[in-house]
Amino acid sequence: MGSEAEERTVVGWAARDADGHLSPYTYALRKTGPEDVVVKVLYCGVCHTDIHQAKNHLGMSKYPMVTGHEVVGEVEEVGGEVTKYRAGDVVGVGLVVGCCRQCHPCKSSNEQYCNKKIWSYNDVYTDGKPTHGGFSSAMVVDQKFVVKIPAGLAPEQAAPLLCAGVTVYSPLKRFGLMSPGLRAGILGLGGVGHMGVKIAKAMGHHVTVISSSDGKRMEAMDHLGADAYLVSTDAYAMATAADTLDYVIDTVPVHHQLEPYLELLKLDGKLVIMGVIGQPLSFVAPMVILGRKSITGSFVGSMEETEETLAFCEAKGVTSQIEVLKMGCVNEALQRLERNDVRYRFVVDVAGSNLDDALPLEA
Repeated sequence: MGSEAEERTVVGWAARDADGHLSPYTYALRKTGPEDVVVKVLYCGVCHTDIHQAKNHLGMSKYPMVTGHEVVGEVEEVGGEVTKYRAGDVVGVGLVVGCCRQCHPCKSSNEQYCNKKIWSYNDVYTDGKPTHGGFSSAMVVDQKFVVKIPAGLAPEQAAPLLCAGVTVYSPLKRFGLMSPGLRAGILGLGGVGHMGVKIAKAMGHHVTVISSSDGKRMEAMDHLGADAYLVSTDAYAMATAADTLDYVIDTVPVHHQLEPYLELLKLDGKLVIMGVIGQPLSFVAPMVILGRKSITGSFVGSMEETEETLAFCEAKGVTSQIEVLKMGCVNEALQRLERNDVRYRFVVDVAGSNLDDALPLEA
């Protein structure tokens, strides 16, 4: 990455400390190398991970930190060895922007599991520059970690697919859960959960949404197309549904019991954990042993799977359900996300915002 190109000064919105409050921040992008793509950011989705990182929930945050990893933008410039993209292309960037390219995960198209992967923010690039995310006017990204946005997807709709969408698609593919007719459980109806409902339905699965209250029943069934709704605090309903599901996608990002959801699984069923939780989860061994059940996890998806997710959603007409806002509203949006007060993903109109000003949330 040794280009002699001049560094670009850009404006992003950064957290300065574990309070997590974002405000305008001017910084220099790294120099553009021969395999780099300069992306003008158009839209960026807002994810729970942005909260975890900005507030140092995982104990590894470095400040100042420009968050945002569901990035859709327009290519402004490409390095001399870039072959896949040209100026004017609409492209996406996700949570990972670098890897070692030598380990088994990298060589098997699982680069998101590389132990030396480079995060799109709160990390350090190979040239020593800190990485910053999509809550900014522009990014410089290696072409390997850029994907084209299909023409049939609106850019603001595509943004959540780069994290929430592929996070659901990847385990369904990897664990052989794409066949029509499977019975799915989606635990939690937030940003990832609502994409779980939509993608599973598009694959021809019978989908049950599982929630701790009855409050989202109408949204799940009438708006998102779920086939059934199960209240996890209703002991009779949970007992009746035991041994009926092929898999459960667990999107809940706070500590919770696993046993009630293991009971829902059929023989050889899979509980796929996706929520980032800093406390140990527990279960009694017979819950797994007596049904040959699996507890597993999955982390976003590979670049190959990201391209597949976008193509699948375009072909099936799958869209994310979003609320678009300006950058000046992002702090209140993060507060609402912590309260689960969003249906179902915030997307920041970065290009349409004045990044130098902090504004009140629009009505």
